[in-house]
Formats: sequence, structure tokens, C-alpha cells
Amino acid sequence: MPQLQTSRLNSATTPVLLCLLLVISLFPGLFHYLWTLPFSLVGLSGSPQPRSTAPPVIDRSTATTMSFFQKQFTLPAKSRGSYLITDQVVSSLPEIRDYKVGLLNLFVQHTSCALSLNENWDSDVREDMSDALDRIAPAEGPKGEALYRHDAEGPDDMPAHIKSALIGASVTIPIKDGKLVSASQFLTRP
Repeated sequence: MPQLQTSRLNSATTPVLLCLLLVISLFPGLFHYLWTLPFSLVGLSGSPQPRSTAPPVIDRSTATTMSFFQKQFTLPAKSRGSYLITDQVVSSLPEIRDYKVGLLNLFVQHTSCALSLNENWDSDVREDMSDALDRIAPAEGPKGEALYRHDAEGPDDMPAHIKSALIGASVTIPIKDGKLVSASQFLTRP
């Protein structure tokens, strides 16, 4: 006989427990309120009270204003390859000298050109970069066959688009004390 009473108890409590679980999951704030209600009635807190802190005071008299500028300049057209353009960029942007701290964002507006940061140990770095990109996106197949459908602007146009997509059309370089900060400034040559 005790088995029968346990079975009735389980069958009666299961829907109640499922409904309670559903209410708790849908209304967690209500569960928290009901859980802490007995504590608040006796003057105890069921959870720590948040401390009120004053907002930080900012001394605006010493804060500097932010400024920026945008400028467009043109680099001379060159044939396929990797080129060092740092001197041309710096000479085209004399405003950099006016910034103690900042960021220079360069963006190239041509879809078959790319910008990258690299070391300038010697010209072999640029030649190796060009060779590696030519292996990744060759202008023609190993037997001289065409590899790309888009060739209206010449057989080297589509590889240039691929290289540009892989490398990217922009770079961001930090400015410190009126000069561009490059990774090579942190490297020491052996």
C-alpha cells in the first residue's frame, strides 16, 4: 500500500514542480524577490547592498581637445611590385608633426593596390614579398594557361585584385611626438 501513496504523490507533484520551474526561469526577478522577502521582513539583507559611489571628477581645465584632419594625396603610378612609400607619405602629411599622440590611418582607393607594414632591412624583403604574392595569385597557370575569367584589363589585373583583398587597403600607424612609430623602431639589428 505505501507504494501506491508514493506514486500518487509523484504524479501530483511533478506538474507543480514543472510549473514552478517554468515560472522561475521566466521570471527570475520574482524568484529573487520571494527568496529575499523573509530576510527583508526581519531587517536582514539576503544580498549585499550596492554602495553608492560618486562619479569620477574630471578636471577639464587640463584636458586637451581632440582633433583630426583628412587629406587626400596621390602617389605616382608604378608597375606591379612592392614599394617603400614611407618618405612620400611623411612628406605629403607635414601635419603629423603637430600631433604629440595620434593615429594615422592610410587608405588606398584602388581595388588592385594594397598597403602593408613591413620591415625595411633591405630591398630583398620587398622582392620576397612580391615573389610570395605571385606564388599565391599567379598571373597564369604553370603551362601559360589563363587562370581567371576576368581579364578585360589584362592578365595581371585579377591577380592584383586577389593580392589587394588578401593584404588589405588600409593600415593604421601610431603617431608619437610628431613622428610615425613603426615596428622597426622596436627591433634591434644583430
